[in-house]
Amino acid sequence: MILTVTLNPSVDRALELDVLVRGEVLRAGDSHIDPGGKGVNVSRALLANGVRSTAVVPAGGAEGDQLVDMLKAEGVDMLAVPIAGRTRSNITLAEPDGTVTKINEAGPVLSESEFTQICEAVLTAAGSAEWVVLCGSLPPGLPIEAFTGLCERLVTAGVRVAVDSSGPALRAGVAAGAALVKPNREELAEAVGTELVTLGDVLAACDKLREAGAGTVLASLGSEGAVLVDDSGVLIGAAPVSVPRSTVGAGDAMLAGFLGAGANGEAALIEGLAWGAAAVSLPGSRMPGPGDLDRTHIRIDRDPDPLRRLRRD
Repeated sequence: MILTVTLNPSVDRALELDVLVRGEVLRAGDSHIDPGGKGVNVSRALLANGVRSTAVVPAGGAEGDQLVDMLKAEGVDMLAVPIAGRTRSNITLAEPDGTVTKINEAGPVLSESEFTQICEAVLTAAGSAEWVVLCGSLPPGLPIEAFTGLCERLVTAGVRVAVDSSGPALRAGVAAGAALVKPNREELAEAVGTELVTLGDVLAACDKLREAGAGTVLASLGSEGAVLVDDSGVLIGAAPVSVPRSTVGAGDAMLAGFLGAGANGEAALIEGLAWGAAAVSLPGSRMPGPGDLDRTHIRIDRDPDPLRRLRRD
């Protein structure tokens, strides 16, 4: 079982537009409402492909009830922790060329007692989990020390932890010794404080995260694919998408595919890329199922020159 933890989940509404024009009254084409949040998406993708997962989510207000109802309707196993605040709503505006504009609410503040309840639920469920996946943004006002403490408690307990977040939360996961981190290009650049222009820059940044404590780094590079850096070396993967519809949740689907396939080596990277590419081809934040996956166009290259990681391309 893979346990996902989304500290700031959402209800996601996606609208498809012919073109986004500021100041105009626009008519949407298709619209979709989905459960949102990175960990929630990971659990949804795993479920859609027959991999057992449990999602831990704080939920409050009418939107929290809606989130829980949608997850139940999809058959997602979950641990919903009641909170006083209102679960946030996010809006995605998608144009035909694949351009996506996202408007995200900040989300509710968690009280100290609410965060403690969430941590206890996670630590209890972690005993039967192969992975605990800590995903997404932190709720407003949550001290980074509180998140760091959760990471450290899980790692100390011998749990394999994956972190897919940004900024201080990503760095906290790295420092705590997370077995896997999955930044995108921007998050990776922020973590190391360096602009990433070339592949060599990306690989050097991945090495820095591993030197700082992370086990494996799976870095998503958008339309350019992904790189996997672990003890066995470097793998570089590409998965072209002919007709992109929405990038929302694509990185979450990639992480789910990688974890679902064992989180190790070329086979897992291929699966992750296939799930991520399929998500890009679907509207809103829909997660792909087996019928959406196409592995035939995926290309994997092993870095032919390990020394490239030590110099600029």
